[in-house]
Formats: sequence, C-alpha cells, structure tokens
Amino acid sequence: MKSDAQLITNKTNVAYLSNFNGSSGFMLLTKNKKYLFTDFRYIERAKSIIKKDIELVNITRVWRNPKELAASWQKILKQHKIKTLGVEESDLTVNRYKKFKKISKNGKKSPKFVDISDEIESIRAIKTSAEIKILSESQAINERVFLEIKKIIQNWLKSDRKKPLKECDLAWLIKSFAHEFGAEDISFDPIVGFGPHSARPHHEPDQTPLKKGDIVLIDMGVKYKGYCSDMTRMLFTSTPTPKQKEIYNLVLEAQENAINKIKAGISGIDADKLSRDIIDKAGYKEQYGHAGGHGIGLDIHEIPSLASGYKGPIKENTIVTVEPGIYLEGEFGVRIEDMILVTKTGNRNLTKIANKIEEITL
Repeated sequence: MKSDAQLITNKTNVAYLSNFNGSSGFMLLTKNKKYLFTDFRYIERAKSIIKKDIELVNITRVWRNPKELAASWQKILKQHKIKTLGVEESDLTVNRYKKFKKISKNGKKSPKFVDISDEIESIRAIKTSAEIKILSESQAINERVFLEIKKIIQNWLKSDRKKPLKECDLAWLIKSFAHEFGAEDISFDPIVGFGPHSARPHHEPDQTPLKKGDIVLIDMGVKYKGYCSDMTRMLFTSTPTPKQKEIYNLVLEAQENAINKIKAGISGIDADKLSRDIIDKAGYKEQYGHAGGHGIGLDIHEIPSLASGYKGPIKENTIVTVEPGIYLEGEFGVRIEDMILVTKTGNRNLTKIANKIEEITL
C-alpha cells in the first residue's frame, strides 16, 4: 500500500480484517501491528470474536474528551512513526474526515492523508477457498427459497385463485423462508414484479395481485455466515406470447454467451460487452440500461464490475454475477442472473436453478 499505516472505517472492511461487525468501530493497520477501536457497547463482544493478532482499544472514555482522544491517537501514530496515513475517502463523510484530521494534527509531525479507497476491496475481491464454499452455500439456500416461492405460485395457479397473491406477499415469504432455511438475513430487499412491473429493474413490491398470464420477475439473495448470494429468475404463469418468448430467449442467449467466455484476465468492459453486444445488435440497446454484473461477497455489490466504466481485469477466484436484461416499459421485462466463480481457464456457475423457457413456464 502507498502509506505507512491505514485507517479502515468501512464497516465491511473492518469485518473482513477483524471479524468484528459492530456498528461502531474502526481499525488502524501499521506495518507490525493492527488495532481495533470500539466503545463500551461492543468491548465484550469484540473480545470474543476478533482475530488474535489485533489489539483492542476501548475508546469509551476518550470519545467524550476530544483532547484525550487526540493524545491517545497521536501516541500510537508516534510509536509507529506514521508519516503517511491511508484513509478510505469514499467511505468517510466530510465531517468525519475533518475529525480524523484534527486528532492527527501534531504540529509539523502530522501525517499526510492519502486516499486508499478500494485497496481493501481489491483484496476482498479474490475469494479464498473457504469464502467460495460459504458463497456456494449461501446460493444453495437462496435457490431452496426460490423453489418454495415457485411452488407457492404453482399451487396458487392450480387453486380457485379467490385469495389474491400479491407481490409483497412473495417478498415477505422470501424473507421468512430465508430465515427458516438457515440464512441470517437477506442480501437486499427482494424484487418481485408482476406483468408490467417486471419492466422496472428495481421495482419495489407492492399490493399488486398476480394474474394468470403475468410474467413474473424475482430478484433475490440471502446472507449466510456474512456472505451474500444473488439470483434473478423469470416465471411464466401461462404459455409465453411470441414476443415474450423472443425477448426471453434473446436475454438468455446474451447471458450464456458471456458465461461461456468469461475467464480470468478479461476486463470488466469486455465481459460486459459479451452480453451487451448481442442485445444491442438485436435493436434493444435503449432497453438495457444497467451494468452486466458485479462482484459479490460480504457486500451485495463489490468490485469487479461488468460495466463500461470498469477497465481493470477480472481476476481468478473472483465471484461475479452475469445479469443482462431487456425492459419494455408498460409491457414486461426480462432479466436472468447467475453467480459465477471466475477461474484461470473459464468459470464455474454456482447457480443451479433452471432457466430454459420450458422449465420456467408453470
């Protein structure tokens, strides 16, 4: 790194480096020592979970006295001869940045602040074998939840359909099943869109009832042992129309082309183009307005990104989503999303749920 020490304030990075996930805490990484700073509310919890090579610093008292905090902080900086301090500028508010500047000020010996945004994220992007296992397990739970939701829709279609089945009902059930099947949380609020709502990429589920003939978009993920999963699947509640079939198969072709060709070393922009070019050439460029995928791990959106703005390489042992889509306002939309593990020679798809049109027509 380009600094003598690093101030880590991003909560996910703190959790990654220390195992501590409390709402109040930050770290200082020096060349030969790591510190975790937190307050009274979390001290006992931190003692039981942080890694053995980390020194825990109780800041309960010094937070109440800015001068005492500055003296304590400067003592550590002086001890380690810190001349340049890396800070995560993309995480810090202006107010908090100024506070750290203030407590670090010690005449001519004040350290120079340099931006280290994304440096820890770049390390996090490459998953260990243990992380890959957990992410695979997270996705397995996610798929189990999806199959339950699919079954509920199928049973509703076979019923007299007097009791409405609403978007918000399914969103709530996704959360309930996630908990029941061993997840500690959801990765993000589920996206459930019926009919025309499927054309809204990030639709918020509402009271809209399902109707036979609706196309259904479900984008969902769970958190397991801190790690996120993510998947989007479409369901047809009756035989798809010719137009629905055309659009769905086009998106599927675009996604499969990307999955078949992504491997370590490809740039984010080129990975995105593998699916985007197919959709653009078919005349739907304006109906595909989001990135083609993203890294995933402790956060639902991590680097690398499958997007025109990401020119860096996608490295071996990163896990990314591949999720092209076409959205026809007022009609319907289609997005298909899988999680893949990028390898040296290709990739391994961690998503096992069927996506052929005959397999998703209920």
